[in-house]
Amino acid sequence: MKKILVVDDEKNILKLYETELQEAGYSVVTANSGKEALDAFDAQSPDLVTLDILMPDIDGIQILRMLKEKKPQVPVIMLTAYDYRDDFSVWGSDAYVVKSSDLTTLKETIKTILETR
Repeated sequence: MKKILVVDDEKNILKLYETELQEAGYSVVTANSGKEALDAFDAQSPDLVTLDILMPDIDGIQILRMLKEKKPQVPVIMLTAYDYRDDFSVWGSDAYVVKSSDLTTLKETIKTILETR
């Protein structure tokens, strides 16, 4: 079973993603802040990370850089309610998904990335 680390500062989003991804057959670890994300990344060795861009303590772009320095082979999907696709800083991620309560696109993106690894 593939393990996904879901990072978001909104607890309701974490719960939604956790439930939906577990139903899709993944093991899910959640983190509610940048610091929690970095700790969980080291302790849990996830197969994939979904990462919110706007975080209160450490922004997602900085976390992305730190994760890629530690383990560049672990795919990271950037998530945000805003469109950052023209921002070069998100290009270091493996994919970019605009947040939605419909997780179809996110689940398809996760499946595609994990199948090609």
